[in-house]
Formats: sequence, C-alpha cells, structure tokens
Amino acid sequence: MAKCSICGKGVTFGHNVSHSNRKTNRTWKPNIRKVKAVVNGTNCSVYVCSRCLRSGKVERA
Repeated sequence: MAKCSICGKGVTFGHNVSHSNRKTNRTWKPNIRKVKAVVNGTNCSVYVCSRCLRSGKVERA
C-alpha cells in the first residue's frame, strides 16, 4: 500500500553496501499519510505522500 494516490510515488529498490562492498537488497518507502481530502468535490480519505501535502497538491477537508 506504500503508494501515493496523487503522484504515484511508490517503493524503490536498491542495495545496502557494507564497508567490504558486499551488497544486500533494501527498499526505500515514501512517507505516506492517510489524509481526509477533497476529491472531485467530495470528502474522501486518501493515501498521500508528504511531498504532495507540503506542495499543496491536495486540498484538505
């Protein structure tokens, strides 16, 4: 469920790199918030990343 409903930002994958240069898998998750917002004129609860909230892409209810 780690996906923003506004911009579509989701989980990205990469590597943990140790001092000896061994690589193991890791993930980066976006900072998702459950927010009551106005969507198409009605109040809904949506999952939005904090960047969309901060930039004003979401009108809070």
